[in-house]
Amino acid sequence: MADILQQASDWLEAKRSRFATRPVAYVRGATTVEVLATIGRTVFETDNGYGVVEKTESRDFLVSAADLVLGSVETLPQRGDRIRETQGTTTFVYEVMAPGQQPHWRYSDPGRKTLRIHTKHVDTETV
Repeated sequence: MADILQQASDWLEAKRSRFATRPVAYVRGATTVEVLATIGRTVFETDNGYGVVEKTESRDFLVSAADLVLGSVETLPQRGDRIRETQGTTTFVYEVMAPGQQPHWRYSDPGRKTLRIHTKHVDTETV
């Protein structure tokens, strides 16, 4: 019997990729690959140990796991990788990271087809 929820999830992923993405450059060292990404955000809450809860917002990039291919190998995000998002003549550079001991990425769907990559803005370049 077919898994109807998986079929629905696959359908939604296809629609996300087709209608709600923009090209970004994923960079690890000297290797760069262009992927289609949906922009999102995550708000992390971290207890600083003194009774104060600090909130940090990350810019998230949702990409197809199958598209993140570096050096001919499908890979997972690593801390320190960079994502370059160009808007007009401005390129925003984000580093893959999350606050504290939080994971820097996670799967965004039960079928593990979409990666949610947490980042922090580290640079802005203009042409």
